[in-house]
Amino acid sequence: MTSRIVLLHATPVAMAPIDAAFQQVWPEAETINLLDDGLSIDRAREADLSSALIDRFVRLGHYASDMQAQGILVTCSAFGPAIDRLAKELAIPVLKPNEAMFHEALAQGKNIGMLATFGPAVETMTDEFNEYVARHQTAATLTTLLVADAIDLLKKGDVESHNRLVAARAHELAHCDVIMLAHFSTSRAADSVRQQVNIPVLTAPHAAVNQMKASVTRGAEE
Repeated sequence: MTSRIVLLHATPVAMAPIDAAFQQVWPEAETINLLDDGLSIDRAREADLSSALIDRFVRLGHYASDMQAQGILVTCSAFGPAIDRLAKELAIPVLKPNEAMFHEALAQGKNIGMLATFGPAVETMTDEFNEYVARHQTAATLTTLLVADAIDLLKKGDVESHNRLVAARAHELAHCDVIMLAHFSTSRAADSVRQQVNIPVLTAPHAAVNQMKASVTRGAEE
């Protein structure tokens, strides 16, 4: 039986990277794209994630579940509390975009760098990273750099300038054990970043697909 995975997007720039990751890692899966790009627009206007926006996100997640999904993979990193609530309310796997990447990063060392392009996601991602570290009873530090204007250029279709801006900041994290590219959309800059540093550079999409495949397969066997 083919597994149906709903990809819940808050911005269209996350769609191509996760589609490519599924094609490479789990091409047998049936992926359905569910996009509300108003979520990222409205999230950018809020200093803190509001209860109203959490409710809206969770309603969209329930709609995704109603599509007979075996799993839901969220591709935007700015909605951590909403994803947590959705995961508690549904019986299928609901995965955050970055937890699998955190796991891979901590396998490389304890001094972790991160390049981000969407400011509202930084606080929630930092909280998620710290919670992950505490849950696994380890110690690690996270240094995050926000690359201003890069995501706006990407939304306008200027991938080359996006990648150049992200890569230009990479040297500031060269002292770290590993660099994470914070968002699915940022994964486009991976090759450019790797040309600037001699440490591992991790992206979220492939790690997330591997985690979803394992979760769905494990659930089918139980």
